[in-house]
Amino acid sequence: MRLLLVRHGDAHAGFGGVISGRTGCAGLTDLGRRQAAALHDHLASSGRVRADVLLASELPRAIETASIIAPGLGLPTFARECDLCEVHPGTADGLTWTEYATRYGSFDMEAEPDRVFAPEGESWNSFHQRVRTMLDRVAREYEGRTVVAVCHAGVIMASLRLLLGIPFAAATAQLRPSNTGLTDWEHDRALDRWTLHSFNEATHLLAVDGT
Repeated sequence: MRLLLVRHGDAHAGFGGVISGRTGCAGLTDLGRRQAAALHDHLASSGRVRADVLLASELPRAIETASIIAPGLGLPTFARECDLCEVHPGTADGLTWTEYATRYGSFDMEAEPDRVFAPEGESWNSFHQRVRTMLDRVAREYEGRTVVAVCHAGVIMASLRLLLGIPFAAATAQLRPSNTGLTDWEHDRALDRWTLHSFNEATHLLAVDGT
């Protein structure tokens, strides 16, 4: 089976403003919509992906991106999956980062991998366990099909760490996908092995102003 992970478009989310889980996420910016539209046009005109299934995380920025690209894939609907979400922020969802620091204190998730982001949220390790479970499940449930999954930078980077054996703690460099970049995995059931065909395909963004 093929699994193409697509990062959502530029969004009102990040390490400034509001912590953007289900409650705090305000969806895409105008730039993010242009990026998603460019990906739609690329998919529709190039035939690069012949998808059987389109999935999206449950966060608004991923849902909005999937809604824009779905017609370009010829798929009228898509499913929403919690397992494709970014790290679950728990009770910190919707707080400003200043409020978060006051309430919970700042910390490095990689340095303290078993500490949850906030109560009812995930730790660095539990997030990676969730992504690992998702990859195994998708490979099993969609055998022989091509799946496009709109998700988040954290999920894509976790897939690289888990499937390529990259250390969970960053050293002096990291891989970070662009908004609406495509990462193409293939799973061989007989060998139970994943192959990375491409990381962060983003030529469609060349024509997008402000990217």
